Amino acid sequence: MSIFAVIRRRTGDWDFSRPMEEQQGWTAHADFMDALYEEGFFALAGPLKGDRDVLLIVRADSPQEIEHRLAGDPWTGSFLETVRISSWTLRLGALD
Repeated sequence: MSIFAVIRRRTGDWDFSRPMEEQQGWTAHADFMDALYEEGFFALAGPLKGDRDVLLIVRADSPQEIEHRLAGDPWTGSFLETVRISSWTLRLGALD
């Protein structure tokens, strides 16, 4: 298992006049993300302040596994797109 940094970008149907929690389909997206976090797929996840991007720190075997898992997110293709998946070498600190 490796650690990856994933950048996703808000696009398409995102209504920038409303907070994330008021976007269409928020509950389904939040439930999806919570489930992946609970199983240990996500180590950290959240939007970058003042930006359209979201940073995910992911534990996975490959970029293809990440793409496959994120394809199940109800916001994939409408509200979010993956723009970068990079293998990450953690040099300081630790992830449980």
